[in-house]
Amino acid sequence: MVVSTTSRPGAGRRPASPGGPPPPGGLRRGIADRVPARLRRLALPYLLILPAVLLELLVHLVPMVIGIGMSFLKLTQFFLRNWSAAPSAGLGNYRVAVDFDGAVGRSLLHSFLVTVAFTVLTVGLSWLLGICGAVLMQGSFRGRAVLRALFLVPYALPVYAGVITWSFLLQRDSGLVNHVLVDQLHLFGERPFWLIGSNSFVSLIVVCVWRSWPFAFLVLMAGLQNISDDLYEAAAIDGAGWGRRLRAVTLPMLRPVNQVLVLVLFLWTFNDFNTPYVLFGKSAPHEADLISIHIYQSSFVTWNFGSGSAMSVLLLLFLLLVTAVYLVATSRRRSDA
Repeated sequence: MVVSTTSRPGAGRRPASPGGPPPPGGLRRGIADRVPARLRRLALPYLLILPAVLLELLVHLVPMVIGIGMSFLKLTQFFLRNWSAAPSAGLGNYRVAVDFDGAVGRSLLHSFLVTVAFTVLTVGLSWLLGICGAVLMQGSFRGRAVLRALFLVPYALPVYAGVITWSFLLQRDSGLVNHVLVDQLHLFGERPFWLIGSNSFVSLIVVCVWRSWPFAFLVLMAGLQNISDDLYEAAAIDGAGWGRRLRAVTLPMLRPVNQVLVLVLFLWTFNDFNTPYVLFGKSAPHEADLISIHIYQSSFVTWNFGSGSAMSVLLLLFLLLVTAVYLVATSRRRSDA
């Protein structure tokens, strides 16, 4: 008698007894079956971003809450060992910061106005150089890839390496800038100071524009790739010249990119701390006293952490207000269009 060795799938398995443990994986499949498929699809994106949200809260939100709490304390160098024992200041730190008749309020207002002027000039010049470079690099010509790479060098360099190099170039006696402007071109009768006095504001703008415009160039160049060549050909057939095509085709099509780019450049420039700190040190000149350096001096030089925290909160509220107004205005403009 021949016994067949061929069996049906699952013939060798013992059926699970009603009171016994479920087969492997059965419990997980049972739980998954109880959750509706639509609910699983809705919850999956939130589960995927949950680790990033928790890390963001840990890195940014917790220090922000602690800083807001410190702004209501008279936290000076006498309470560094146990800052929670510092006496309450209430709204005193905020009153001192916004009292423009007092010395602290006047210096903060001056720093704020200097930062506004610095931000407007830096963002405007960075965007202008970026759009010019992106438009010029749009066409095909020999060496375009090399020029693109050279344009991105300031953005790729570490900020400390680039700014320290500029600090050497701007030295009065041994700097390359004075050597070219005074010794070679004879534009000045004597060597000017570039890192102190009124020239420090100009030097700060030059260094920041040198660092920021490659980012604007990169973003705008990517935006130009999405503009169809058919639009330029149609405009050329209609008799539009280069300037007319720029105003009627390029700039309107780049409007969504420009809206995001300007906001990002504004926030980065207004909060910039590394560039003035590396260029001037802990004490920036009066003409280049940006608000980031001013808050640092109020906190870590005068050891008044409560006042510095209050200034930081006021800066945060200002940036949130400007961002909200900008987003509402741009979204309304898009809806009207």
